[in-house]
Amino acid sequence: MDLIAQLEAEQMAELAKEIPDFKAGDTIRVGYKVTEGTRTRVQNYEGVCISRKNGDGIAGSFTVRKISFGEGVERVFPLHSTNIDSITVVRRGRVRRAKLYYLRARRGKSARIAEVTNYKPKTDRPGGTA
Repeated sequence: MDLIAQLEAEQMAELAKEIPDFKAGDTIRVGYKVTEGTRTRVQNYEGVCISRKNGDGIAGSFTVRKISFGEGVERVFPLHSTNIDSITVVRRGRVRRAKLYYLRARRGKSARIAEVTNYKPKTDRPGGTA
């Protein structure tokens, strides 16, 4: 294992975050820590994950898009951020692309994503159980 991968593995072990298995097309709810003055609270941001970058590594990030008061809003979250309290998968989407940037130009029914009803979680190793 090279030095950079070893350092990344140590940092990820130190964070010890539980990240669910999600991909582009899934509707997710991100609990994000917001600091207002001296108080800190968790604010939920729910929307469709339109992209993931850099996999599950320490530099990984994902983009969530939602419609707020008729206007499209996108937010990029670092996957291993200390400000993320929780990530919950609300529903699984069936898509044929890794990046769903085309949703930016869509409105209404054409922006819908079909739901996956027969989802099987990924296994840790080939042929094994999770």
